[in-house]
This record gives sequence, structure tokens and C-alpha cells, in this order.
Amino acid sequence: MSLGIVWVITIAVLTLLGGVALGFFIARKYMMNYLKKNPPINEQMLRTLMMQMGQKPSQKKINQMMRSMNNQQSK
Repeated sequence: MSLGIVWVITIAVLTLLGGVALGFFIARKYMMNYLKKNPPINEQMLRTLMMQMGQKPSQKKINQMMRSMNNQQSK
């Protein structure tokens, strides 16, 4: 009887650990895909941010900053 309880507890702990690990990787993959499809900042937000900082945003500067941020995300 005692050996049966040990097996039940062992299987329960292993199942719990497996579920946590699997859930972590599924959630990580989902968030990576979500952030790739919906980047946290876009050109309009960058333009507004630069104007609030007192800079006059040119399209060349915005393109350069967007390219830099995209390069950082792909690493």
C-alpha cells in the first residue's frame, strides 16, 4: 500500500512539472508570434514621440530608427 502512494505522488509531481514546462514553451511561442505580428511601436508612435521630445522628425530619421529597432528584434 505504501509503495502505491509513492508511485501516485511521483507520477503527480512529474505530470505537474511536465505541464508547467509545456505551458511555458507554448506561452513563449505565442508571445513571440504576437509581438512579431503586432510590434509594440510603429512609425506614427515614433513620430509622436520625437515631436514630444522637441525634435522635428524627418522620414529618413524615422526609417532609420525603425530599421534599427527591427534589427534589434531579429537578434
